[in-house]
Order: sequence, then C-alpha cells, then structure tokens
Amino acid sequence: MDIANLHAFIAIAETGSFSLAAEQLHLTQPAVSKRIAGLEQQLDVRLFDRLGREIGLTEAGRALLPRAYRILGVLDDTRRALTNLSGEISGRLTLATSHHIGLHRLPPLLRAFTRAHPQVALDIQFLDSEVAYEEVLHGRAELAVITLAPETRESVRATLVWNDPLDFVAAPEHPLARKEQISLADVAQHPAVFPGGNTFTHHIVRRLFEGQGLTPNIGMSTNYLETIKMMVSIGIAWSVLPRTMLDEQVTRLPLPGIQLDRQLGYILHSERTLSNAARAFMALLDQQRSQGQQA
Repeated sequence: MDIANLHAFIAIAETGSFSLAAEQLHLTQPAVSKRIAGLEQQLDVRLFDRLGREIGLTEAGRALLPRAYRILGVLDDTRRALTNLSGEISGRLTLATSHHIGLHRLPPLLRAFTRAHPQVALDIQFLDSEVAYEEVLHGRAELAVITLAPETRESVRATLVWNDPLDFVAAPEHPLARKEQISLADVAQHPAVFPGGNTFTHHIVRRLFEGQGLTPNIGMSTNYLETIKMMVSIGIAWSVLPRTMLDEQVTRLPLPGIQLDRQLGYILHSERTLSNAARAFMALLDQQRSQGQQA
C-alpha cells in the first residue's frame, strides 16, 4: 500500500475537499485525485462519495481512516526508534502550542533548546489548544504545549508545567471596576467577551457561573487572548484573563472568595516512540515544572 496515497486519503478525509488536500500536501488537484484512484483500485473499493461539491467518506472509507492513521503512526514510530539508536539529538521536532503559551511561556525555553541543539529543525505550529490536542492524538505532532483538558483520553499523557491563575477584568472606567465590591451576579448582568465555546478556558469559566445558577452575558467571542484584552481595555465588555497579562490597560475586578485557574502543560501520545529531540524538549519542560514547584 503506497504511503503517499494514504497521506492523500487522510488529507481529503480531514479537509472534506480535494483542492484543500492538494494545498495541504503541496500538490496539484489532479495529482491528489490520481493517488486516490490508485488507492481505490488497489483496495477495490470506493473511498469517497462525490455529490456535487460535497465530499464524504463511504463505509469503506470510514473503515480505512482509523487504520490509515495507525499505519502511518507505526511507520513514524519505527523511523523515530531507529533514528534514536544513534543517540544524536537532531532531525525535525513538530511542536504544537497555543498562541498565548507560545508568546508568553515558551520563548525562554525555545531559546535555550535551539542553542543547546542547533541540529534540530523546529516545526512550531500555533493552534488552539483543542486543535493541538487532536494533532497529538493523530500523530501529526510529537508534543503539544497547551491548556490541559479537564479530562484526558487514555492514549494521551498530560504533564502539568504551569498553574495559570485567571482573573476577572474590565477597563478602569467600566461600571464594574468602579465598585468596591461586586458579586458574580453583578458581573453576569454586563456584556462579556469570552474565548470560543469549544475552548477549555471557556468551559472553566462557564462552570463557575453555572455552579451559582447564573448565565454569563456573552456578547462576543474570540480565541485570541490578546484580542480579548484589547476589547476589554476599550470598555465594551468584561472578561477573564491570565494574571500574567494584567497591566494598566485592564483592572482586576474584586470578587471575594472566587479563585479560578487553568493548567498549562504538555501532552504526548502514550503509544508513540518519541524522538531524541522531543525527549530533550520534555526535559526542559520538566525542569521548568520543578523550578516552579520550588518557587
């Protein structure tokens, strides 16, 4: 079974489009179509239903998809295991991370890593934590440094590195910021800007409100915390931000008795062999975790 054909099959299954798959694989659309035709001929089954512009997996395609992931995963695992025998820390390290962590937590670690291991080619993918989680799950990234999910699947191993306190914030001139003491019910009456509903941070904050029988008034949403901070700073909404982002542009709201935090760390696939480069980067993250515990 041709590996290039399997890559094309997975790309189409994930994007739902031959043209998008071609773009992702840096191929022409006819070349992608040829690969799928070859795979279908080899397996003697139709893998995709083509109804106008809609592309969907057939029953055979749905059966092949998890097996295709496993086949490519085993090949990658074998390649890494053989490469590791040399003991060298080199090659490509595909690292997924969220924008916030990549901007505010990783730069010192990345600087130290690239200086210590110049032979490693870093492929850093900036993704939402939830998307990065899937990249590791399907073997497209060796490591992901993200906001950790409240519950982790069996095949994913998660390690806490940083505890990230969250604060309710508003612009200094916002009505909530001018009160000496407020309650969660007061906050719920004003418009908010939140991370998207699919994010781990959104779920953390929403659970707090639901625990008191309240519903936040979410007027806008974006997954970029820097954008949320800007929108809060101009006074149109309140939000919840990591404490590390607070400055004179936003004011911390006084909510006695309420403590929120999220856990930041790294995840890996527990059934995959890691490259020497990934192990070296994990060692830096573990060192960071130890320093934080001692502080």
